[in-house]
Amino acid sequence: MKENKFYITTPIYYVNDKPHIGHAYTTVAADVLARYHRLRGDDVHFLTGNDEHGDKVARSAEEAGQEPQAFCDEMSAKYQLTWDRLNIGYDDYIRTTEPRHKEAVQDFLTVLRDKGAIYEGTYEGLYCTGCEKFLTDKELVDGECPDHKKAPEKLSEKNYFFKLGDYLNEVKRQIEKDEIKVGPENIKREVLGLFKQDLQDFSVSRESVKWGIELPFDKSQKTYVWVEALQNYITAIGYKDDQKKFKRYWPADVHLMAKDIIKFHAIFWPAMLLAADLPVPKQIFAHGFFTIDGQKMSKTIGNVIDPNDLVDEYGADATRYLILSQFPFGQDGDIKAEKFAEQYNDQLANNLGNMFSRVMKLGQDVGDGKGESDGRIEKKVNEIWPSFEKAMKDLQIDQGLEAVRTLTDFGNKYIDTNKPWKLKKTDPGKFNVIMLELLEMLRHIAWLVQPFLPETSDKMLEQLGATSDKDLDHDGRKKWREFDAAKMGEGVILFPRI
Repeated sequence: MKENKFYITTPIYYVNDKPHIGHAYTTVAADVLARYHRLRGDDVHFLTGNDEHGDKVARSAEEAGQEPQAFCDEMSAKYQLTWDRLNIGYDDYIRTTEPRHKEAVQDFLTVLRDKGAIYEGTYEGLYCTGCEKFLTDKELVDGECPDHKKAPEKLSEKNYFFKLGDYLNEVKRQIEKDEIKVGPENIKREVLGLFKQDLQDFSVSRESVKWGIELPFDKSQKTYVWVEALQNYITAIGYKDDQKKFKRYWPADVHLMAKDIIKFHAIFWPAMLLAADLPVPKQIFAHGFFTIDGQKMSKTIGNVIDPNDLVDEYGADATRYLILSQFPFGQDGDIKAEKFAEQYNDQLANNLGNMFSRVMKLGQDVGDGKGESDGRIEKKVNEIWPSFEKAMKDLQIDQGLEAVRTLTDFGNKYIDTNKPWKLKKTDPGKFNVIMLELLEMLRHIAWLVQPFLPETSDKMLEQLGATSDKDLDHDGRKKWREFDAAKMGEGVILFPRI
């Protein structure tokens, strides 16, 4: 068994609509981190999936003229197809309508009930169907939900509540001490600020909801959709049916999500786990919001971007790159959709793609003679690896990409400065050593881009005759060595200009 494990999750996505670029942003980021840890030799478990219960899903199904389960099946298939097209290498795909999830949720809630963490009460409040939660008067804008622009319904019903107040101090202490590492830093401050608010015990059930998981101790109640959704993270690794697997992977190393659901993950979820005497997640990381051309993504405006359209236009690898390279990971930012083609040409076709083509073409003429190396290429490669690894370990995905760009920029400038096409005639020995070092640098770049551009990485390694690298450990792949030009191919175009 591998010594280090790495369990990473995305939120499970609501099936009330098809996937958009926001879902893809989180999922591609998680896939990049999972692939990076696989390269390191870690025992990786990458989970994503769909949240399929609640009023919103039931109403969407009704509007589509379908039964809820059939609607969920159809929508979940769209998500899975999208992730397949984006080369998302998840290890498990959890759906909350699966029997394994229902059984795990009911078991978990029974534990909480038996430990006295859940009690019966009556809730009166304003319920937003779009948010699937009750809102306070303070949260309304002109009497409407600020996110859905609709007035919430007044509801009064029997509920079961979780004793949040019993666990708040301990959750706060663990976040402050980074025992639960909440990031980035601005999100940690935001979460700690929530403890200054009047955080109340919350409902774990709804009486009026029909499409959901029954409470095991009261069949008249359905589990609140976001409460059972959080439990997917333990369902999928055997909480109910495989304790060996559960003990292997839990607690999660990273819960990755957008910041709109940080309160549920950073406060409510750890509190429930503490109540159940289970370990809390190691790290909870929330990336920022983004706008499209300066506007919030909206079907009304018509600026919702379907990631499948990007794959059709640019291919899977380029789409992954374009999605992640728009702004620093973890911050808010704006996506300029009209600049995708420009970015593709400048950063992929003209940078990485051009360098690969130039080096592979010139590399066909490498001979037997040897010259003196200036050592600059090897030095640069050895400088890049530590900065790349630090960025990836710190979840600074954009900085990992920047490290790769730094190396390809260096390579292109080195070629322009040394003009190997001239050295081929005037100094064959120097030409040979420069080209072998440039080819070796390409081998390193192929591994550096692997988490981001898996198909491109495989093409590069195949053309470089370095597919046997896959049998090496991570440190072995990173070592600088003399390139064997006899194994190389003639090169391929990685990113055709558009």
